[in-house]
Amino acid sequence: MITVTHRRYVPYSHAHYAGNLVDGAYSLGLFGDVATDVCIQLDGDEGLFASYSDVQFRAPVHAGDVLEVSATVTRMGTRSRTVAFTATVVCRGSGGSAARVLAEPIVAVTAVGTVVVPAPA
Repeated sequence: MITVTHRRYVPYSHAHYAGNLVDGAYSLGLFGDVATDVCIQLDGDEGLFASYSDVQFRAPVHAGDVLEVSATVTRMGTRSRTVAFTATVVCRGSGGSAARVLAEPIVAVTAVGTVVVPAPA
């Protein structure tokens, strides 16, 4: 099938909780962005996100992190695509402007979702 990957720095303005913790909705928003890219690549249309069938928050995401967000199409119907998502922390802020590349990336969020695109002409 197809896999699309984006990387995004998590700005400190997105910290909502103690310890610069970022809410789970941030990663879900990134899943929407990468799903849009998948639809454009496959169908030439941005498509629409229809649903999630599974979301797992596995590790915290903090302001100052760099996330790698991937979407892999696992099933293609006539108009729907099932997509497996992963958000992985590849760099972590370590105070002030310091940050480090993680030797072992941390899987923070996984999900399975469905997107739909217009019927072929």
